[in-house]
Amino acid sequence: MSDATPADAPAAPRSPAALFWACTVLALQGFGGVLAVVQHELVERRRWLTREQFLEDWAAAQVLPGPNVVNLALMIGGRHFGWRGAVAALSGMLLAPLVLLLAIAVAFSHVAAHPVAQGALRGMGAVAAGLIVGTALRLLPALAGNVLGLAWCAVLGGATFVAVAILRWPLAAVLAVTGGVGWALAARRLRHRAKEPV
Repeated sequence: MSDATPADAPAAPRSPAALFWACTVLALQGFGGVLAVVQHELVERRRWLTREQFLEDWAAAQVLPGPNVVNLALMIGGRHFGWRGAVAALSGMLLAPLVLLLAIAVAFSHVAAHPVAQGALRGMGAVAAGLIVGTALRLLPALAGNVLGLAWCAVLGGATFVAVAILRWPLAAVLAVTGGVGWALAARRLRHRAKEPV
């Protein structure tokens, strides 16, 4: 048996320190549309995750309490370096942004009521929405290999969108229902695959 690493296998952070600095850079880029930045950095640039792994980890990060990107960083850090990696990832995600946020909050408090500042914030909301839609479109091909198949992925994704964006149901309840249905369907299909003769 060969020990060679497959060409499409994801890379790994070199050390907890490298993970800390990568998370710091990632956190400082995450203005508004953090999903787009995270996907680009971890999948396309650093190649620490495949698109399929990113979708799976991001789904788990959304179900867990707390900020999605912090949960994802903790998962990656813990996977590669245990508790040291988790602490390095968490520190990288929070330390520099906290200092920067405090500085911005102090500066913005002096101009918050100005119409130009209000307009800039509204414009950034549109940019953030565009980044999220663009990232979703880039990740769609990764669903082709999903155990549920494209049809069920579309049904669950559409139901989640309608429930949250149109009906404005509570996110936790929607995730519990659609996530539960997705989990049950995936578990059932995986059991059937395991029983099939090789």
